[in-house]
Amino acid sequence: MNTSRYLRTPSRRTVLKILHWGIVPLFFWFVLVQPRDVMRWGTFWVDLHSVFGLVFVSGTLMWFTLYLRKGLASRPGPKLQGWARKVHRPLHITLMWGLFGVAVTGFLLGLTSSVQLWAGDIVPIAYPMGWPKLNDLVGIVHSIEFYTIAVLAIAHAGFHIWRHIKLRDNALRIMAPKVFHRYL
Repeated sequence: MNTSRYLRTPSRRTVLKILHWGIVPLFFWFVLVQPRDVMRWGTFWVDLHSVFGLVFVSGTLMWFTLYLRKGLASRPGPKLQGWARKVHRPLHITLMWGLFGVAVTGFLLGLTSSVQLWAGDIVPIAYPMGWPKLNDLVGIVHSIEFYTIAVLAIAHAGFHIWRHIKLRDNALRIMAPKVFHRYL
């Protein structure tokens, strides 16, 4: 019996699709739900928010590592011309570095905190140094950076929807799971 087809590692594109669609709902969660919100809801929600953060950062760092090792997986395609071709690569690179920056400033929040912060009640974020003024500054930078990336992510989605509809280049099929291809 040939078991090699069962033991194959997934392709790079498959891994990227899993990371992409695993991070997107968490990204929406963090845009809509703040730590102060979950604190009002109770400890279960605080813990769940923290677990979501751990999964989000883990996925982001895996994606960023793949980007550093192999570069961007996307190419502009032959139908993409002019301004859209010039925007394609910088938009994707900015998203990758921005997500990495959000992870770094999240670590810095833990480092400058006065108390030990945990990611998902599993991993300590950093040893707390107890620097409240720096913690406030890092918190502001973290929030601005995250919401800037959120705006870029919306622009990114709009860009690919525009490509798919206007240029008819099947741009959405690149990252969509195959089960949805018949609807695109």
